[in-house]
Amino acid sequence: MNQRETFDVEETKALEGSKEAGAGTKIVAWIVRLIVAIVIPLLAFAVLYAGFIFLRDSDAPKWLITLVAIVWGVGGVALLYWIFNGIVERLPDLWTARLQPFVFIGPAVAILTWYLAIPVVRTFRLSLFDRGATEFVGLSNYVAIFTERLMREAFRNNIMWIIFGATLSVLFGLLIAVLADRSRWERSSKSLIFLPMAISFVGAGVIWNFMYEVRPPELPQIGLLNAIVVGLGGTPKPWTAWTAISPWNNLFLIVIVIWLQVGFAMVLFSAALKGIPGELLEAGRVDGATEVQIFFRIMIPYIMGTIITVTTTIVIFTLKIFDVVWVMTGGQFGTEVIATQFYRQSFVARNSGFGSAIAFILLIAVIPVMIYNLRQFREQEAF
Repeated sequence: MNQRETFDVEETKALEGSKEAGAGTKIVAWIVRLIVAIVIPLLAFAVLYAGFIFLRDSDAPKWLITLVAIVWGVGGVALLYWIFNGIVERLPDLWTARLQPFVFIGPAVAILTWYLAIPVVRTFRLSLFDRGATEFVGLSNYVAIFTERLMREAFRNNIMWIIFGATLSVLFGLLIAVLADRSRWERSSKSLIFLPMAISFVGAGVIWNFMYEVRPPELPQIGLLNAIVVGLGGTPKPWTAWTAISPWNNLFLIVIVIWLQVGFAMVLFSAALKGIPGELLEAGRVDGATEVQIFFRIMIPYIMGTIITVTTTIVIFTLKIFDVVWVMTGGQFGTEVIATQFYRQSFVARNSGFGSAIAFILLIAVIPVMIYNLRQFREQEAF
């Protein structure tokens, strides 16, 4: 072997040795990164858990607990984001691109899993047991839901809430939005109509209790509706407790939610109507279309996505209605709804199995409306 060949062999061995050393260094660096990626999040979670224990069990002054809660909550989320984002950015570009979105959605997914998905599973499991959650009864609670008189009454009333409450809220909201957009007093009128949205549902129930207040005929009526009736020569009636007209006494409760939700619908419809190109409306008028034809053939199709969104949102709300009914009647006099039955069975009768079954049925009733809503968003490329 000549000198040249000897030099090439030695150079090759040196290169192989350097490659092995480089591979060894990469392995060590990867192990160190892995350890850091495991240890640092564990330390962060340990600190957050210690903060949770302090907030739960501490006898410290309230101002100190409040301060720790703010620092622990906001700072903890920021710390976790900084740690995980730093770890992901140290990975190869391909893996960084794949994993970085989960750094942003990870906390939301974890919160939804812990506070929504797991409770749903536990609620379904609990619904398969008796009132004390000790004896397995299978689907007996679900059979009872569809056979008991009060539950049938609750389903009937919820359907009334959807038919009258959701439909009239959407119709009045759309009508007011169209008329207000052509008024000189648009801002003030919309503000007055939207004002009830600033009132809680419990507060609205208290207000309307005074509206429907009934006193003996020999006493002056302080309720507005009965005062009008007496002024016209009629007899005061217990409108929400008027069992003789049940289930139509539910309409006096539904009016309250219409009063509250019309402003919500009006604002969204008004924004959608302002998004219609003026040239499109003018073209319709030039072609000889009347205002009614423009409304039904141009405006309605153009804002149909908003109409569907508002409708499904109010339908979901009416399916879960509770506050107004509980404040006004407590679910008595033929005004039971699904949510009041859930509350009564779970927290008054202490029947955890039956109450959990009602809650699960309510969830199932809401899910199709939500899926439909999300599909509409996807079709409009808004979700």
